Amino acid sequence: MPFEDVNKDLDERRAKVLKMGKPAILEKMKNEGLLNARERLDYLFDKGSFVESGMLATASRPEVRDKAPADGKIAGYGKINGRWAASVSNDFSVMGASSALINLKKMKHIKDVANKRGMPIVWLGESSGSRMPDRMGAQGRVIIAQDPYEYRRMRETPWITAQLGACYGSSTWYACMSDFVVMRKGATMAVASSRVTSMAINQPVSNEELGGWKMHTSTSGLVDVAVDTDEEALDICKQFLSYLPSHHMEAPPVAPVPAGSDTAIEKIVDIVPEERQKVYNMRHAVEVIADRDSVFEMKPRYGRSVLTSLARLNGHTVGFLASNPLYKGGAADPDGCCKAASFIVFCDSFNIPIIMLVDVPGFLIGVDGERKAAPGKIMNWMNALSLATVPKLSVILRKSYGQAYINMAGNKGSDEMALWPTADVGFMDPHTGVNVVFGMKQEDDPELFAKRVEELQRDAAPWELAAMYEAQDVIKPQETRQHLINMLEVHRLRMTNGVGEHLMRTWPTSIV
Repeated sequence: MPFEDVNKDLDERRAKVLKMGKPAILEKMKNEGLLNARERLDYLFDKGSFVESGMLATASRPEVRDKAPADGKIAGYGKINGRWAASVSNDFSVMGASSALINLKKMKHIKDVANKRGMPIVWLGESSGSRMPDRMGAQGRVIIAQDPYEYRRMRETPWITAQLGACYGSSTWYACMSDFVVMRKGATMAVASSRVTSMAINQPVSNEELGGWKMHTSTSGLVDVAVDTDEEALDICKQFLSYLPSHHMEAPPVAPVPAGSDTAIEKIVDIVPEERQKVYNMRHAVEVIADRDSVFEMKPRYGRSVLTSLARLNGHTVGFLASNPLYKGGAADPDGCCKAASFIVFCDSFNIPIIMLVDVPGFLIGVDGERKAAPGKIMNWMNALSLATVPKLSVILRKSYGQAYINMAGNKGSDEMALWPTADVGFMDPHTGVNVVFGMKQEDDPELFAKRVEELQRDAAPWELAAMYEAQDVIKPQETRQHLINMLEVHRLRMTNGVGEHLMRTWPTSIV
């Protein structure tokens, strides 16, 4: 056959694939202001950089091959802000983007190439789950889990998931294996659809109740942040990647330092009250310590008494792990412990130094916490901290009580620990401590009570810890930014090209 005829045949095949699936579904998405699977890839990648893999792939079952352009999952590579990345975009217009033999082979190939060549993967989720009848009966068991390592995550490269519609089956599984998940409000993420779930439990359940953005950002913690549009979700994916290396064997990228980054720190004394009982939002403290406009908070609605944020310090990516007294006085609850441990693992996996800002009265104790396995979660946090090989810096602003002192990298838990003059490193609030240690209340003997409080405060003062060289420095609040910049320069020297040992690369990715 002449080249002209062959090329014409190829063009016709490509054109048919580009029309995608059911026109009614595509039109409905357009009318609702949503991007379709190919438009999402066009928006995600730098213009003209996307290279598709498996464009002419189709369903394995002969009777539906003509209905399955690209077999419902569009895969390939492109550049995001000049750096190569891989992606799989689920095309709901093609058989609900259901998972089947051929499109799972495409997903495996993309994973293998990304891991081998050092590219992040962006999963654009929207799928109805497993394709039926392909997965039914003995034949369905044969094609399922053909890859024995499909669900093994070694954190060679960052994974990001955007949940942009109804997400069941593989779209849910891959989100749970990702380092960062963003959900468009109105999308759903669950094991199975509300219809199937309602039948299984014999009671009605809505999509939002089953797996909507409010539940996943505040209760399950499986979604980091929720946004209003597809475009916002994809923008956040790109922003998140800007903090990260392309793979685990390189340091994160360095960005220019915005003008004014060194002067905002003067405001910190207006943000953090001297009185330990007064609350404030630690995010505002992070914002004046970090480079201007560089703070990217992760899981802001989940485990709120613990704050986790990516940011830049003198152009370098860092991870801030901090108490947030605005919520529960900064006392870490079981959700906060999960959040902290997960963040430490993430930062260590991608060579991001960890900065701990400490103002913690301890752990939130009570029956509910014990039922949620609080002790185990506290120890998971400690285990992660002890295995982290990236630089760890700790600054105690005010309170650092009890076991939480250790979890927030007190003493040998950090490479450098500094104290503000307002730091209090007692075991608990001195007024409570007098009652516990001396068995007395203020009304018993106000004068003696005040004397005992003063004694405990003196023992817990920053000067005592500095005198024993358990803390490396006492600094003014306004010196915090420069202290951290200096110490990061020192401690990055011990790393080979800014790369750690990755002792936790197989730690579970979802909250545990």
